[in-house]
Parts: sequence; C-alpha cells; structure tokens
Amino acid sequence: MARDINAKCRKCRRAMEKLFLKGDRCNTPKCAIIKRAYVPGVHGKKVSRNSSEYGMQLAVKQKIKRIYGVLEKQFRKHFDEVKGKKGITGDLLLRRLEMRLDNVVYRLGLAASRPQARQLVNHGLVSVNGKKVDIPSYKTRVGEVISVNSNKKGKNYFKNLDQIIKNKKDFPSWISFDASSLEGKIIKEPERDDAGINIDAQIVVEYYSR
Repeated sequence: MARDINAKCRKCRRAMEKLFLKGDRCNTPKCAIIKRAYVPGVHGKKVSRNSSEYGMQLAVKQKIKRIYGVLEKQFRKHFDEVKGKKGITGDLLLRRLEMRLDNVVYRLGLAASRPQARQLVNHGLVSVNGKKVDIPSYKTRVGEVISVNSNKKGKNYFKNLDQIIKNKKDFPSWISFDASSLEGKIIKEPERDDAGINIDAQIVVEYYSR
C-alpha cells in the first residue's frame, strides 16, 4: 500500500491542532493552524466540530496515526500486537508506537520530524547495536543502542546537528544519549506520559471493539 502523501499541514488542520509533522516550521507563524484555523476544504469554515461517539473515536484514531505517520494496516498491526497483553491496551499501543525505530530517531533529535526520521532509516543511515536497520517500524528494545552508521557520520547533515543537539532540552527519560558519538540507548520502556500526547489512546480500543 502506498504511503499517505497528502500535505502534512492539511492533516494538522483536519485534527484542528498542531501534530508537529513539519519540524521547526510548526513553531513559526507559517504554521497552517495559525494561518487557517479551520478544517481543509471549500466548506471548512462552516464544518461543525460536534460529532457522534463513533466520529470521536475515529478522530482519535486518525490523530494518533497522523502523529506517528503510520497507515491503517500498520496501525492495526501494532494494535493487534498489544491487544490481550497485560496492562492497559491504549497505553501499550502508545508504547509500541514510541518504540518504533523512526520515532526513537526523532526523539533523539537526529531528525526534525518523524517523516524525516523515517527517511533517514529508509536510506540506511541508522544502526541498531551496530547493525544497519532500514525498517522504520522496527521495534526497539531495552538495552539496544541506536546510532548513526559510522560511515555516514561525515555527512554534512550530521555535522550540522552538533549545535542543534547541544541545545536540545527534551530528551526522553527512557533514552540515554551521547551527543559526541550520536548514540542513544534504550534504558527502559516509555510510560504513557512520555509520549507527550494529550489524548486517551484507550478510545482506539473502543473503536476497534465496535
């Protein structure tokens, strides 16, 4: 199935909040939510935000999918992975999404957005425990070390990251990061609050239980 290539700003406007899909641009006046704070489409300004229970559940599911940049088939696969496991299914789903390799690369500050992180992984620039992994959905595990391939660190892109990473203040508590070697180690599994998403993922369980 082809990846969703719809304009990222339209996805934020559809959710009616910033999903931070375009990196630093989302923090500037150019952000679409600031310029056009209504849903996309000819009748966007007239669309009511009131919705049925089903509509609300669907909106939550779509929002999470857009944040992490996954398609329905992949999202449902992640849901099926955690369904039935001990714990709150919604929280386990967010944990699974957080531990995707592309998300970890983003959290480390090696990319300005998740789409950019996915591109870095797809292009074979990232290693796990010293071995190249080019699968964005790869599930990282506690104890694994995520790094930039040694033969790629000389690229201008990574050289220009030095100052950005030095100024980064929001490294996740579940990852330790060595800026000098561009390496991050998963030291524990993320908790619900670590995702930084003001949303009840348990609603997704209700959606798929219909």
